[in-house]
Amino acid sequence: MAAGPDISTLKDGTIPAQRQMLVDTGIARGLPRGTYGWLAARSGMANKHGIAGGGGVIDADYTREMKVILQNHCNTSYQFKAGERITQLIVEKI
Repeated sequence: MAAGPDISTLKDGTIPAQRQMLVDTGIARGLPRGTYGWLAARSGMANKHGIAGGGGVIDADYTREMKVILQNHCNTSYQFKAGERITQLIVEKI
C-alpha cells in the first residue's frame, strides 16, 4: 500500500553537517505519458537522522538518471550505505 516505490542510493557517501549533496540512484527511466513524478522525503530519515530528501518534479519524458538532493539539518555528518532507501518516487496524472 506504499504511495510509490522506494529509491535507494547507488553507493556509500557522507553528507557533511548542515550541507546538502546530490546522490546517485542509478535509476534512469521515463514515466507514462500524461503523468509526472516527484521525489518525496522519507519521514523516518527526517525523524531519526535529520535528513530531508527530494529533488523536484520529474517530467514524463525525462530519461536520464534520477538523482536525489539530500539535506543534512544536523550538526554532525551523516553516513549512508549503498542500497539505503532515501526517498519515494510518486507518479501522478497531469
